[in-house]
Amino acid sequence: MPGRQITLAEVARHAGVSLATASRVINGSDRQVSDPLRDRVMASADSLGYLPNASAQALARNSSSLVGLVVHDIADPYFSSIAAGVTRVAEDAGLVVVLGTTARSADRERELLATLRGHRAKAVVMIGSRTTKRSITAKLAEEVAAFTEQGGRVACVSQAKLAVDTVVPGNRAGAKALAVALAELGHRKFVVLGGPEELLTSRDRVAGFRTGLAESGVELAEESIRYGEFTRDGGYDTVTELLAEGTDATCVFAVNDVMALGAMAAMRAAGVRVPEDISVAGFDDIPTLRDVSPTLTTVRLPLEEMGARAAHMALGDHDGSPRTVRIAAEVVLRESTRKL
Repeated sequence: MPGRQITLAEVARHAGVSLATASRVINGSDRQVSDPLRDRVMASADSLGYLPNASAQALARNSSSLVGLVVHDIADPYFSSIAAGVTRVAEDAGLVVVLGTTARSADRERELLATLRGHRAKAVVMIGSRTTKRSITAKLAEEVAAFTEQGGRVACVSQAKLAVDTVVPGNRAGAKALAVALAELGHRKFVVLGGPEELLTSRDRVAGFRTGLAESGVELAEESIRYGEFTRDGGYDTVTELLAEGTDATCVFAVNDVMALGAMAAMRAAGVRVPEDISVAGFDDIPTLRDVSPTLTTVRLPLEEMGARAAHMALGDHDGSPRTVRIAAEVVLRESTRKL
């Protein structure tokens, strides 16, 4: 049988100090303890094999060594790549990252933040699009305020809709530049896989793409925008329906890469060649694209760097107004789009 857990009271008796003194030493209280007493307590804890209570330490310090990482979908390489940057910075600082996934539920996002507040997390980085529903954003803002009033810090990789430090991807500008590049290849008829209509990321990328086409003299009809799930299956199902209906589009733009990969899979299943029959473009430049054939035209964001920037802001010292860091996007033309 495993040995029983040593208590703090036993450490105090072994060191010949009061329980309060042992607690101040072990749990890192702000109240001062003399060096000789501290050394005795630590030597006793080591000798007895005492394992500190993380919750008690958090209460004593009003903070813990935890960093919360809240993402919409960790299976999506967009989120996992950004998360890698957050994790690297937090671990380099000697902190422990706790991951929470929302399954794209606004209520779940708020619940996770409240739970991390209860554990007195040192900081939280939230990754994911904000929504068009202002009531949802307002409720999340209340929980953010409660977290920061307790002494924690929050940073986001998202749109700057909360009063916290935010890393903002160049969604509109990147989609606009992609539209211009595709129009320069000769494309005039497009279908856009827009993702969920209430997500600001979807809206920003659709709006940027439409602006770029308009500046190139190309009109994007409303019926050419198909809203669906922000996933591989969302792209697959939408394009399957599109091909069954028939289309004269020469290019499909998906507002993220995983939808674009689903679109390409649907085309393969239907015997449609990419790019000979229809060109395909995405957005994000997720790492898994290196294994895709034909290689996917996309808009590159420095995903891991974005996560690292957010983590540095969440863990750094800053008492001023919330900061916004805007990240530029870069068009990368590859084999999935051809010149007409």
